[in-house]
Amino acid sequence: MHYLNSFLSRTSFLFLFLYYALKPQTVFAADGIDAAINKAVQPLTDALSSFIFYAVKIGNAELPLIVVWLIFAACFFTVYLGFINIRGFKHALDIVSGKFTNESAPKQNGEITHFQALTAAVSGTVGIGNIGAVAVTVSLGGPGAIFWVAVAGFVGMTTKFVECTLGVKYRVVNPDGSVSGGPMYYLRDGLKAKGMGGFGKFLGMFFAVSIVIGCLGIGNMFQSNQAYVQLVEATGGQASALQNKGWLIGLIMAAMVAVIIIGGIKSIANITSKLIPFMVLIYLIGALIVLGMNVAELPRAFREIFTGAFSMKGATGGILGIMIIGFQRAAFSNEAGLGSAAIAHSAVKTDTPLTEGFVALLEPFIDTVVICTLTGLVLVTCFPTETLMDGGLSGIELTSAAFESKISWSPVPLSFVAFMFAFSTMLAWAYYGTKGWTYIFGEGKGKELIFSLIFCIFIVIGASVQLSAILDFADALIFVMAIPNLIGLYIFAPEIKRDLVEYWKMRESKT
Repeated sequence: MHYLNSFLSRTSFLFLFLYYALKPQTVFAADGIDAAINKAVQPLTDALSSFIFYAVKIGNAELPLIVVWLIFAACFFTVYLGFINIRGFKHALDIVSGKFTNESAPKQNGEITHFQALTAAVSGTVGIGNIGAVAVTVSLGGPGAIFWVAVAGFVGMTTKFVECTLGVKYRVVNPDGSVSGGPMYYLRDGLKAKGMGGFGKFLGMFFAVSIVIGCLGIGNMFQSNQAYVQLVEATGGQASALQNKGWLIGLIMAAMVAVIIIGGIKSIANITSKLIPFMVLIYLIGALIVLGMNVAELPRAFREIFTGAFSMKGATGGILGIMIIGFQRAAFSNEAGLGSAAIAHSAVKTDTPLTEGFVALLEPFIDTVVICTLTGLVLVTCFPTETLMDGGLSGIELTSAAFESKISWSPVPLSFVAFMFAFSTMLAWAYYGTKGWTYIFGEGKGKELIFSLIFCIFIVIGASVQLSAILDFADALIFVMAIPNLIGLYIFAPEIKRDLVEYWKMRESKT
């Protein structure tokens, strides 16, 4: 009876959420399946957004407290650890390249290599957000918001360093050799070691429930929705045969995801280690070609980005409003401070946790400082500010239009890139959600399969719901994970600093 009560208390919120998202009486609405699903989900997203993004008014700007929570943490850890995002950058590249790998060393715990861990985690961050959400950012905040996106990515490198180091340090090796790690484990076990067992257990469960629900937004519904939108645009827009067929594209994507995620992190890492470098390279080459064709516009673009970042015009709230938009979208893209990537990094083959922290700091650099900035430059060099902010296009449609303005056939390869980015992101987030699920309900293949089914159902829902509902839903659910995670990171800060000092001494002794 105790076990039953515990099980029901843990599942009640999850299944209440599923009930409201999938109410059967809405499916047969006269205006179609897509509209019916959107109608069911929108009230839930509105309620979640108003709660999680509670904002205080400063002048004319609305300042969401959760964004302040992330900004302050990233800046604090960057200064506290002596700008390790700069000092440790070359060392991170050396680790990823295998410079310090010792093939004759004893077998280490873990399931995947440093490079595979990086690509698996990057697959969760480099996604539709780099193509679509950057355009949303510029539409809301103007070119100046791109500057703050890059700044947020820069300081976010340190936050990622801290959480992924802890993910490896406090991971759990299961009897079958598989690894379970992430914020729920370092919050539970790390705080227990500090005499705060009850508090750590609460925070760990809070995070686990948050990521199970959150993965259905940022890593699932938003991705499938934007992939579908781009496919429609590339196949004729309003005249496309895919119009109002979001559920069908969602079913196809769900089937593709299901085939891979059943194999766990090894299967996911095997795919992402090959797919991510290839897809990122294709996108970067495309962006650089467009910038090359617009080289005469680059001085204007940089001028508008830098002056716009400190302008009192543009976004509501002036400078503060633009800064908030930039930081919020950067966190949406690179997830620094949310703790999600620590789950993938915890599976790495290493007995030195800090090595994976160094590897992890490359993520926000690749995702935000490089890819998001390049996307922003493409937008600003292709369109004037007035068109970007008041042109009637937003999200991935705006980015697609920018590429198409210089390369007429670009929507087709961009659709492919968007689809594959969405696909790889869903693979990573399926793993994150699975680990949250098994933390709540216990390890076991049957339990993993149940969550995989739920995850795939929401891929179909995501492809069927309008962008506004998806974006609000994804933003709200992703940001709530930062609350328990950052509380833990602050508590662990002195421990990480001591470990870092010892690590540098160890490295110096070997040189």
